Amino acid sequence: MSSPETTETMRAMVHDAYGPLELLELRDVERPAPRANEVLVRVQAVGLHVGDCYCVRGAPLAMRSVSGWLRPKVGIPGFDVAGRVEAIGLDATGFAVGDEVFGASSRAGGCAELACLRQDELAHRPEALSPEEAAALPTSGLAALHALRDVARLQAGQRLLVIGASGGVGTFAVQVAKAFGAEVTGVCSTRNVELVRSLGADRVIDYTREDFAAEEGRWDVIFDNVENRSLSDCRRALSSTGQLILNSGTGARGLAMLVRLIKPLVLSPFVSQDLRRYLSVPCQEDLVALVELFESGQLRPVVEKTYSLHETAAALAHLETGRARGKVVVTT
Repeated sequence: MSSPETTETMRAMVHDAYGPLELLELRDVERPAPRANEVLVRVQAVGLHVGDCYCVRGAPLAMRSVSGWLRPKVGIPGFDVAGRVEAIGLDATGFAVGDEVFGASSRAGGCAELACLRQDELAHRPEALSPEEAAALPTSGLAALHALRDVARLQAGQRLLVIGASGGVGTFAVQVAKAFGAEVTGVCSTRNVELVRSLGADRVIDYTREDFAAEEGRWDVIFDNVENRSLSDCRRALSSTGQLILNSGTGARGLAMLVRLIKPLVLSPFVSQDLRRYLSVPCQEDLVALVELFESGQLRPVVEKTYSLHETAAALAHLETGRARGKVVVTT
């Protein structure tokens, strides 16, 4: 007589509904199985970003188009992971069991012992890059790369201002811009001045003592990762034909936030300056590009703090303060 089938489980940080971060709890859930084009990864580290906070809270509402409209589809935060390949789907030919990998999942689920990612969302992790550093790279590193390489088409000698230079995206943006040969100015608070300078910034503006908007027409490109200043302030600091790349929209709430998101796009065709928002979509080719910058010594992830898996809610709460230096990582 055969024994009844048992379902294998794993430990994960789970929320069954949208709401406060405290809804997250560590419990046993069903172990995922890779689809044909997926890789099952035993997670070693998870790089968090503000999108994980949005997915837990279910706000802004637009985030639910990814996480589920009425309730969470996955209910496990964590898009950016690093780990070891545990199993592969039938069509996942680019990896083998035991490979060290990292990448960005399109459906979250990283804050767990195991996670499934499509093979085109993953890249091999070099030995010199720790799991914690690798987990910090994908979403934020690619956001910086796509903004400066693909949107700004940043050239050597151009003057770039990075607002929020000590944050998750900003720390990568300073380094990517220097790799492209730009003249980089970073904006941050007093306690982060030396950090931003150590990343290669030619100049650092402490926003508690100086106002970047007072320097009219100074920069060819402004990359704003904070958006707590008015559009007119940013435009005043931009050259007459410069480009403003906006990467937040969180400087307001409700209807004001919607206006803030749309206003630059509506205004841009009628002014000489180029006012942009953009979408950064992770892909394997650009993950490899980040690895190449790391291996050439031009890029290093800044990991401020690591938390254990059961401390995921605390890690997300720290992110929401807006004061994280570089990246916050959860280790499993």
